[in-house]
Amino acid sequence: QVQLEESGGGLVQAGGSLRLSCAASGNIVSIDTMAWYRQAQGKQRDLVAVIIGRGNTNYGDSVKGRFAISRDNAKNTAYLQMNSLKPEDTAVYYCYVSAKVSGGNYRNSWGQGTQVTVSS
Repeated sequence: QVQLEESGGGLVQAGGSLRLSCAASGNIVSIDTMAWYRQAQGKQRDLVAVIIGRGNTNYGDSVKGRFAISRDNAKNTAYLQMNSLKPEDTAVYYCYVSAKVSGGNYRNSWGQGTQVTVSS
């Protein structure tokens, strides 16, 4: 089993910054993919940013140049630095991890979500 603990959400004014963290724990052998998704009220869940393997990253078009994803492999933790926040960034942000666990299987896990609200 893999557990994810997210933190860092909150209320911020437009133009401000927030940093989200996602710490993975459990019977983890290695982590392949760590990602952030978000879901605004009434909308589908969309990819925000993903970091794979040794550090290849990809971003949703709406956050390119403003958000940065990183990871600390020693801590099994992913971060999402969000700058120049806009009201349309308001959503619940979910962490996603694909990890190899004891026994050789892979587990895909989701965090519980953290609310980010950007006021205009």
